[in-house]
Amino acid sequence: MKRLHFLLPTVLVCAFATFNSFADDNDAEIPPPKDEPRVVNPGPPPADAIVLFDGQDLNQWKNEKDGPAKWDVKDGVMTVNQTGSILTKQAFGDCQLHVEWATPAEVKGNGQERGNSGVYLQGHYEVQVLDSYNNPTYFHGQAGSVYKQHAPLVNASRKPGEWQAYDIIFHAPRFDAAGKVLQPGTVTVLHNGVLVQDHAEILGATSHIGRPKYAAHPLKQPLLLQDHGNPVRYRNIWIREL
Repeated sequence: MKRLHFLLPTVLVCAFATFNSFADDNDAEIPPPKDEPRVVNPGPPPADAIVLFDGQDLNQWKNEKDGPAKWDVKDGVMTVNQTGSILTKQAFGDCQLHVEWATPAEVKGNGQERGNSGVYLQGHYEVQVLDSYNNPTYFHGQAGSVYKQHAPLVNASRKPGEWQAYDIIFHAPRFDAAGKVLQPGTVTVLHNGVLVQDHAEILGATSHIGRPKYAAHPLKQPLLLQDHGNPVRYRNIWIREL
């Protein structure tokens, strides 16, 4: 008993010293980064953005057969015209993307047949474009959804014919040499400035029928805008590589 009485204060002193050491570490300031954040003129578009469409031409785009993109371009706007989807000539991985779009002012059709198009990140993962103003459809297929994967948190759609904007933060999926998913993709979407996807995990390539599945692909892939047969308009498209 005497020996225990002798050791107990020593143990307490050591424990107190260890606690103080942890406390000192927790109280220490985080050292500043070595590199100063670079200066970027915010624009819009930001000075370090790649402008994919400025209203002049489709030089940054191609069709699905690697030929010239043939959407109509007039008055600073490009319009889907049933000549097929278009892809960027340049490939992208992690990115910040800004896209402005408008569905037809004259309402025709219902559900998925009304102002349908889509922004396909890496040509595989669709953020739905749709006239979702007073237009019921399945929830994970309306505007702002990760198509048939995640419904938008809210419906922030403007009236048909009015310009709308997507601001998208995308982190591409990673695959190992055998094609196994090391890290799924994620997407954050603001629709007209309103958060509708909050770091949502992408479950695989967009599939209209069946469960989405990943298929390995290079880290950088083209952006695709979908021709779904509706005359959806686009303008002011730019992207920043992250």
